[in-house]
Amino acid sequence: MKPLLLAAAVLLLPAAAHAQVAAGAVPNTFDGPAAQTAPAQPAPAPAAPAVSNTPANAASEEMLRTLIAGAQAGAMDYSLMTEGLAAAIKPQEATVTPLIQGFGALVSLDFVGSQNGIDVFSAVFANAATQWLIGIDEGKVSALRFRPAE
Repeated sequence: MKPLLLAAAVLLLPAAAHAQVAAGAVPNTFDGPAAQTAPAQPAPAPAAPAVSNTPANAASEEMLRTLIAGAQAGAMDYSLMTEGLAAAIKPQEATVTPLIQGFGALVSLDFVGSQNGIDVFSAVFANAATQWLIGIDEGKVSALRFRPAE
C-alpha cells in the first residue's frame, strides 16, 4: 500500500507544480484600472486608378462592334482574340451567344472611359442596356467582359 501512495504522490507533485507556474504566469487584469486605448483610425481608402477620357486603344470600338455583331449572328470571330481569351470564351459560347442575341439590335455604343489599359463602353440594345470592357494587346482582344449597365 505504501508504494502505491508514494507513486500517487510522485505523480501529483509535478501537476501541482505546473499548475502553480501556469497560474503565476497569467497577469491579473483586475488589479489596476482599465488601460485607455486610442480610438481605432479607419484605414485610408485605396487610391482609385486614374480614369482616362481617351480610349487605351483606338481600335477598341471597332473591334467591339465586330465581336458583338459576330455574337448576334451566331459566329464569334476568334481570330480577333488572343489564344487565351479564345480558349476561355469557346466553352461559354453556347450560353453567351443566345444571351447576346436576346439583347436585340445594337442601338448605341458609347465610350465611357479607360482604366489600366481596359476601355469601357456603354452598349444600349433594343432589349437591354449593358456595359462592355475590352482590352487589346498587340492587336488582339485580350480581355472582354459585359455586364448589365450600372
